[in-house]
Amino acid sequence: MGCLGVQVGMVSGSARRIALVFPGQGSQAIGMGRSVHDGIAAARTIFERADRALGTALSRTCFEGPEDALRLTATTQPAILTTSLAILEALRSRVTSDLTDRIACMAGHSLGEYSALVAAGSIELEDAVRIVQNRGRYMQEAVPDGKGAMAAILGAGLNEVEAICRDAADGDTLSPANLNAPDQTVVSGSAAAVDRLAGLARSRGIRKIVRLPVSAPFHCEMMRPARDRLANDLDRLKMSDTSIPIVTNVDAAPTRAAGDLREALKRQVTAPVRWVESVRAMRSLGVD
Repeated sequence: MGCLGVQVGMVSGSARRIALVFPGQGSQAIGMGRSVHDGIAAARTIFERADRALGTALSRTCFEGPEDALRLTATTQPAILTTSLAILEALRSRVTSDLTDRIACMAGHSLGEYSALVAAGSIELEDAVRIVQNRGRYMQEAVPDGKGAMAAILGAGLNEVEAICRDAADGDTLSPANLNAPDQTVVSGSAAAVDRLAGLARSRGIRKIVRLPVSAPFHCEMMRPARDRLANDLDRLKMSDTSIPIVTNVDAAPTRAAGDLREALKRQVTAPVRWVESVRAMRSLGVD
């Protein structure tokens, strides 16, 4: 969660074009955001607004835990969004020139796309924390505990991963979920299919398969019930066009139109995060 802070020196000392990129679920840690909350008034206001919007002390869970509470998906998602935006306010307070003039685009990994949309002025913070809280709850409730799983496969290209998924599925759901790097793909699906994939991948010479400690199989068709429930909320959500392009997960292409951004949020629940292509799209916009 400190990656935005690392950007401060580069932004203040250079006229290069940058992208603001926001993290997704899995980046949470007890104590996150406390230093900016305590030291920067604008960042503290972000936490206060989120607490009021949710009617609970989200900030206290971020700062103090307990870990079991922070790890609950319906808490994790608004917690990461709020902390991300508080760090952005801290960054803005440190940059002497107009940060907006330097930003070529924004993007976020899965949940992080909501943070990007708040930062770009498409969604109000209060609306965002409420809808991602629901998003987390819908995802958790979509699949019974133990029925879904995710695993990272390292050292294999996407085509090879897709082939292994087809062979290991055996009638169950199993597909690439996060296309994180040319040689790192996270797969998602039924727990039984992920187990079969692990053995099959090793038999084909792929030695690095890491089962992820997640509570649901995100970004696959098993999330269809969550997508349908979230779509109803998104249809009622007030969204505006953005002046800064957002590179969406599902299309890996920049857009400013509120209607396109809304549909992208719906589709991303069951679709893979096309992160490699998203980074390439950001580079094509002049980000170095």
